[in-house]
Amino acid sequence: MPRTQRNDNFIDKTFTVVADIILKILPTNQESKEAFAYYRDGMSAQADGEYAEALDNYYEALKLEQDPNDRSYILYNIALIHTSNGEQDRALEYYHQALDLNPRLPQALNNIAVIFHYRGEKAKEAGDGDAAENNYRQAAEYWKRAIRLAPNNYIEAQNWLKTTGRSEIDVYF
Repeated sequence: MPRTQRNDNFIDKTFTVVADIILKILPTNQESKEAFAYYRDGMSAQADGEYAEALDNYYEALKLEQDPNDRSYILYNIALIHTSNGEQDRALEYYHQALDLNPRLPQALNNIAVIFHYRGEKAKEAGDGDAAENNYRQAAEYWKRAIRLAPNNYIEAQNWLKTTGRSEIDVYF
């Protein structure tokens, strides 16, 4: 049974009804409509913590979707799942693929920075100052790019950049 037929709460039902209406009136080809249906089901499964099901839907959506911008969001969501599963290297691959298609995706840049910052913290705890600094440097570069795209977001990252002396400017917005 498709996920759209299993939604049992009001918000999911409402989202599904609105999405189905959009699919019917959207002036696009059938493949794009099918891709959107898979993407929608993937988002629903992801929200429910059903990551394997979400990935299956996202991969099906990728097979059908041709629009680079739409593909970037599918790839971004795949990366989110790999991040949640602790698969940082795979997540980074998908974040970069998303950015290749859509360089103006600050949330992907932010999540890459978070991964590098986390790695920096782990290296610091292990006593590897050089690895920590290298990871922090990379985190800073990705956060700067994200903040340039979305200056009112990532306030904690802006504070970290400023307090660690990694910021070239005091205020981004």
